Amino acid sequence: MMENGRVHHHYNHTDSCNLARWTARECYQFMYARPWHKVLQFYSTLVIGRMSLSNLLPTEKKPLYGETSVEDLSEIVEAHEESESAMVSTKCRSGRWLRVTFKILLSYHGGSFDGWQKQPGLNTVQGLVERSIGSFVDEKKAQKLKEKSLPLEGCTIVAGRTDKGVTALNQVCAFYTWRKDVQTRNIEDAINNAAPGRLRVVSVSEVSREFHPNFSAKWRRYFYIFPFNNEDEEQNDESRKSDENPYWHEQCMEQSNRSAELLGEEEKGESVTFDDSENVETGTKPSRFSIDRVNQLLLQLEGKSLSYKMFSRDTKASRSTGPPTECFIYHARAVEARLPCSEEVHGESGKELKVMCVELVGNRFLRKMVRVLVATSIREAAAGAGDDALLRLMEATCRRATAPPAPPDGLCLVDVGYSEFNPANCLIK
Repeated sequence: MMENGRVHHHYNHTDSCNLARWTARECYQFMYARPWHKVLQFYSTLVIGRMSLSNLLPTEKKPLYGETSVEDLSEIVEAHEESESAMVSTKCRSGRWLRVTFKILLSYHGGSFDGWQKQPGLNTVQGLVERSIGSFVDEKKAQKLKEKSLPLEGCTIVAGRTDKGVTALNQVCAFYTWRKDVQTRNIEDAINNAAPGRLRVVSVSEVSREFHPNFSAKWRRYFYIFPFNNEDEEQNDESRKSDENPYWHEQCMEQSNRSAELLGEEEKGESVTFDDSENVETGTKPSRFSIDRVNQLLLQLEGKSLSYKMFSRDTKASRSTGPPTECFIYHARAVEARLPCSEEVHGESGKELKVMCVELVGNRFLRKMVRVLVATSIREAAAGAGDDALLRLMEATCRRATAPPAPPDGLCLVDVGYSEFNPANCLIK
C-alpha cells in the first residue's frame, strides 16, 4: 500500500497468533482512542503535590510519590553528609575541586513541555531550568557567555532525558558553580518561579563534585497509566470512540502517517514497507485484553539482563547490536487500578476511571523502550500469545516485530536510585 510516497509492509509473524495480532496501524488506533486527557490531569496534580501515586494504589503505603517520600528524604540527608565529608577532604585543593555541585530533584508535567532536552524554538524543561539558574553562574563563565553573545544560562546534567509528553516526579539533574554564596533556597525559588503549576522543585542539596546524575545512578523507575474507555473495553463501536475522545481521529491520522518513521528508523532513507493487505486482515481481531495476562508477560523479564534493541526506537545503528542495548530489569509488573474521579482532581463532577498501571524498574532504559514494551505487552496479551512472547520477540531481526510506542501521555519517570535497589519499595507488589 502506498502512502506519502512510501510502501508499507506488515511484519510477518510466524506463530499461531499471527492472525489475531494487531497491525501497527491497529495498534495506534487502539492506543490513542482513549481519554488520555484524564491521565494528564492526574499527573498534573502529582506535579504540584496535591496528590500522590498512593491515591492510585491505596493499598501501597510507601513510598508516596508526587510528594517528598521517606526514601527521597533519606537520599537528601545522605547527599548532605557526602557533601560535607567531600568539602572537608578538599579544603587544601584548588581549581575544579573548589567548585560546588548541586543536586536538584524536579517534578514537571509532560503535557506542558516539549521534552527535557534543550532545542531551539521549543519549550523544554532543560531550557527553562538553565535560564532560571543563569544568575548563579560564576563571573568567569558569565564573561565568556557575554563575549560569545550567548544568553546567561547555567549548564545542567540529567539522569535521563524524557520525551515530549512524558511526566517526571523526581527527575534528577545537577549543575555546578565556583560561587560560594549560592544557597539551595535561592535555586529552588528561581526554578519554582519559572513555570508555576508545571514545574516544581522537590529538593535541592549540595553534593560531592564526583556525583553524576546519570553515571552514578543504579536504577530508574518508570510508571505507565493506560486508561480504559469503559469497564468492558468494547472497542468495536467507532462512534463511541469519537465521543469519548474528541482527539481520536486527529491523533490516529497523525500517528499513522508517522508509523514508518517511528518503526523503521534503522532503515531511514530506504523504502520502508507496511502491507495490511495480506493475512493480517483475515479473521476477527481481538478488541480487549487481560491485565493479568500483561502482568504475566512482564514477569518473564524480571531478574534478567537482555538486549532490548527490538524494543527501542530512534537509536543509532552502532547501538543496535552488542552490550550497549542490554538492560537489567529488576521489577516489571502490571495491575488494575482506579484513577481518581475528576471531582477529586480538579473539582469537577465525574467517576473513577479504570486504568492499568505498569511499573518498570531497571538499571537503564533505551529510547522509547518503556512505551514499546507497554504497547507490545498489550498487543501480545490481546492476541493470546504465550508467557515467553516478549522474550521471543527479542530474537527478531526487525523492529517492526514489536508494536509502535504507546502514547507518551501515560508515561512518568517516578524516581532515580543511587543506592542498591530495594524490592520492598516497589509500588506494585
